[in-house]
Amino acid sequence: MGSQERSELVRSAAEQSLLAGSRRYNRLEVAEKAGVTPELARRLWVSLGFPASEDDSARDYTDADIAAIHRFLEVGSLAAADTRQQAATARTIGQTMARLAEWQVDLVIDEIDRRVAEAGPDADPAEITRSATAETAELLESLLSYAWRRHLDASLARHLEDTAPAPDSTRILAVGFADMVGYTRLTRHLHPDELSTLLEAFESTTAAAIAENGGWVIKNVGDEVMFAAESPLAAARIALDLQESTMTVGTTPELRVALAYGPVLQRFGDLYGSVVNMAARLTGVARPGTILIDDGAAAELEGEREFSIRHLRSVRVRGFNRLRPHLLRRNGKASS
Repeated sequence: MGSQERSELVRSAAEQSLLAGSRRYNRLEVAEKAGVTPELARRLWVSLGFPASEDDSARDYTDADIAAIHRFLEVGSLAAADTRQQAATARTIGQTMARLAEWQVDLVIDEIDRRVAEAGPDADPAEITRSATAETAELLESLLSYAWRRHLDASLARHLEDTAPAPDSTRILAVGFADMVGYTRLTRHLHPDELSTLLEAFESTTAAAIAENGGWVIKNVGDEVMFAAESPLAAARIALDLQESTMTVGTTPELRVALAYGPVLQRFGDLYGSVVNMAARLTGVARPGTILIDDGAAAELEGEREFSIRHLRSVRVRGFNRLRPHLLRRNGKASS
């Protein structure tokens, strides 16, 4: 099967299997059937990350697109929200799903190629492509739903058990960063396969240390992971395990780790505010292999026998004229 034929088969199978129907409606018909204005329908579509034709008569939409608008507005708080909040919610959903789809497409194509190769020359490649696409998509959808439900349950539990409630979307959390030392230099010399292996080792090691100590990953950005925990105690254990597991595994460079504690703005799964900035700045001034914490975390951890804290001189960093770092170590280890 030639590459052109393969591409056409995959494209056709994807549309049949994933869009849940043919493209039969234009934007005005979608809005009418969904009971919304054409402007809202277009805004939600674009916010989800899909290109919108300037031609209102273009038949780009399916019954599933109409159903999606209905479901979106069935969430009472979204239906009552202003257009800015609605668009922001749709944008967050779209960006999350787009990132998942970008790597999942490799799984789908690999499964198609595997089945075609195993089927032999007499098999119908079109039918194999359709079934492989549909079945793989169904399995991935089931796994995504399972993982999402488990994460939603855990997130609800964290919110409901918050012992220091704050107004609106503000929470009192410990926020930390860990980044690889010398990553930029390394990327200039590593083959893409070697870089992929390095990132996989970093992400798997950090994810395990964070989850096993009751924290959660906010995001990974190349050589850096941002995490959060309900308390400085949990965050300190995460930070120490990050450093120690990295040194034990030995497949990633040394880390700089830092954390800060206090009120943060939680918005669409990300965190913002002075505490976040403070943790990021402390990470930037930390020495390789060390952990720095801010005044808020140091005050909370004072007296915890499993840690030793060494108070350092104040530093001047971008956005903070006087930022006082504290060196965190596991108790019983010599300080330098």
